[in-house]
Amino acid sequence: MHLADDARHDRLPLRRAGRSGLDLPAVTLGLWQNFGDATPFSDQRALVLAAFDAGVVHLDLANNYGPPPGAAEETVGRLLATDLAPYRDELLIATKAGYRQWPGPYGEFGSRKYLLASLDQSLRRLGTDRVDVFYSHRYDPSTPLEETIGALKTAVDSGRALYAGISSYSARRTAEALAVADDLGLRLTLHQPSYSMLNRWVEQPDDEAGDRSLLDVAGEAGLGVVAFSPLAQGMLTRKYLGGVPDDSRAARGGPLRAEYLSEENLDRVRALNAVAEARGQSLAQLAVAWVLRDPRVTSVALGARTPEQLRENLAAVDGPALTDDELAEIDRHAVDAGINLWGSRSSDL
Repeated sequence: MHLADDARHDRLPLRRAGRSGLDLPAVTLGLWQNFGDATPFSDQRALVLAAFDAGVVHLDLANNYGPPPGAAEETVGRLLATDLAPYRDELLIATKAGYRQWPGPYGEFGSRKYLLASLDQSLRRLGTDRVDVFYSHRYDPSTPLEETIGALKTAVDSGRALYAGISSYSARRTAEALAVADDLGLRLTLHQPSYSMLNRWVEQPDDEAGDRSLLDVAGEAGLGVVAFSPLAQGMLTRKYLGGVPDDSRAARGGPLRAEYLSEENLDRVRALNAVAEARGQSLAQLAVAWVLRDPRVTSVALGARTPEQLRENLAAVDGPALTDDELAEIDRHAVDAGINLWGSRSSDL
């Protein structure tokens, strides 16, 4: 049984999630990668417990995280039944539904049947009667928002979730979802978009949202923002400065597609790395600090392979604030690199 570090809640700053009563650590542990059957449970356990001891009390899951789908939730369920059992109420556990989880017409998207069935499956895997946050993982153009948001309201009203959120919705769709939620009497609390120095879609004005960006809509509505993939799926690390290593995600055919690693994009990465080195930081630390520079961002969801890698990236929150000159230099190279995996499946719809 794990004995948690007594200083765990003193290690990371907390940031208020919009106009809710919810505080999140500046860094969230994302379990999208490295929590499938290919990773030994002992390694997964070591990473989650190291994160908890470092003050990362927010665990971000989804029904399909693995592989196979559900494996990451099963890992957390094992830990909640053992090492983390005494600390359940110190944790903020979030899960999502929207992408493919099981075969047939009811295994993905945004219907009431799928979302609530998926939530019940997630609760069984986690071995708990509630999650703290339940998200609609993607916008579904074939299902009325009243049904999708209504399912989130049912999740909250039934006590199966304490807070509701949406993920990868555009500025326009976020505004629409907020209006529907208001009509239904549901308070949306969090939005989870992808955001990094190479994926800046959340900053772009949307003429169908009154020329506001997603960050503008979220800020005005009091939505907390949990930015995922701040390292651009690993591009904003030192790993690709010299090319594509054989053991990298890109080489293994993972979500980081080889075509993203064009020479033009790698030149941008190298230039950003020079900024990081001048600050005495790693590129990953700079990437985290840059996303957190905006006060509308509540937390960044970081994945990691090892506790050591996680601790290195957590050091970003203790680094010096970015200066105006550094931000200007970053803006010369931090341009959209066409790497938004979730655009065609949600945020562009």
